[in-house]
Amino acid sequence: MALENTSAERIQELVEKQRAFFATGTTRDVKWRKEQLKAFDKGLRKWEKPLTDALWQDLHKSYEEAFMTELGLVYGEIGEAIRKIGRWSRRQKKPTPPTVMPSASYIVREPLGCTLIVSPWNYPVQLLLNPLVGCIAAGCTAILKPSPYVPTVSKVLEDFIRDTFAEEYIAVVQGNRLVNGELFRHRYDLVFLTGSPSLGRIAMEAQSKYLTPMVLELGGKSPCIVDRDADLKIAARRIAWGKCLNSGQTCIAPDYLFLHEDIKDAFIEAFKEALKYLYPDGTEHSDKFVHIVKDSAFDRLEGYLKDGKVVAGGRRDRERLWMEPTLLDGVSPDAPVMREEIFGPIFPILTFKDRAEVIDFVNAREKPLAFYYFGSSANGWDVIGRTTSGGACINDTIMHIANSKIPFGGVGNSGMGSYHSERSFLAFSHERAVISSPTNVDLPFRYMPYKLFGIIKKMLLLGAE
Repeated sequence: MALENTSAERIQELVEKQRAFFATGTTRDVKWRKEQLKAFDKGLRKWEKPLTDALWQDLHKSYEEAFMTELGLVYGEIGEAIRKIGRWSRRQKKPTPPTVMPSASYIVREPLGCTLIVSPWNYPVQLLLNPLVGCIAAGCTAILKPSPYVPTVSKVLEDFIRDTFAEEYIAVVQGNRLVNGELFRHRYDLVFLTGSPSLGRIAMEAQSKYLTPMVLELGGKSPCIVDRDADLKIAARRIAWGKCLNSGQTCIAPDYLFLHEDIKDAFIEAFKEALKYLYPDGTEHSDKFVHIVKDSAFDRLEGYLKDGKVVAGGRRDRERLWMEPTLLDGVSPDAPVMREEIFGPIFPILTFKDRAEVIDFVNAREKPLAFYYFGSSANGWDVIGRTTSGGACINDTIMHIANSKIPFGGVGNSGMGSYHSERSFLAFSHERAVISSPTNVDLPFRYMPYKLFGIIKKMLLLGAE
């Protein structure tokens, strides 16, 4: 199926409707927001089967994987927001220094306003709806833009949102890059975008004239280092799982392998065994292995196979958009497969003798969204301390996204800002500083001609100690 592009006139209408609705102050009421979160949860449960069926149709994503990596995470975020929105929204009293006495100091968290949320195709439910939880909790309105590359999912998402919310509050627009361009032409109080670095640059450039704050969750080449002292069986299993999840079409998938030269051959064999453990009958006819999203993505991935020697996997079927998990050895650091985010089940292999080589290699390239190290914990912390990335795992992959108590986000080319749990609420909020001063006391020290300056100077210096 093909989605019809939302017209420029319709986009203009929605932007104006949402600005007018936000101006009424309705969304500022915390009780009302909580009711909307409950409606969100109820609606998601109602539309769960159509959404998981659509994920199967567009991506060959099983119900189990769809629930674990898409809907389950959204349910968790909604539930936590319902429980904690009162505390998150509460006015916070802060300490006041003597120089500001007898005033009282506060932080008031207020909604930013009208927002735009743009999501990609790889986790089309989670990456559209998880930010929406923070948006609703904070008291904003939202225009949602799902991906045209998963048209069945995007249409069901549109029906779900229309069935659950009024369009002047939350609405969906559909379409291709032309629609993106039209959306970016309008002014928002926040743009929350998950996608490629190139799309992030386009959005930033378009919104720069408005100085719009942005949360960008992008991507990059996330390294996966396996040191000589790693538990190869565990490492291979966790790495294979992380790469096979969504068929490698994950922004935090381990992108390339950096193997210590002493364990390279042993790791390759352990990886093959791990695939047998995960898929006893192989991936070709498995209902637990996601397929490639579209023909052009398949062709791009197939082109990478010429950049090295296939030492595991390599089979594929373009007609069914299936590609076997593949290890690629003898890869040049300058090959296309090492220059571009792979976003598929291909694993190029590099080797190293000393961890310093890995650190220099990673630091010489764009900052990745994720970083994975397998080996001793002490060495893992050392490598993390000498590199940077959006997030990281020691002796694991992917799992840092599963804990909402820690931030998820990129750095540099891999993004800006973070979210999940209270950070999602804060992403859509402005923390407003407020000083409340009494009128029954009016100390003279701040007024000209500063007769008490000596005292004030001592107080300021004392506060600096």
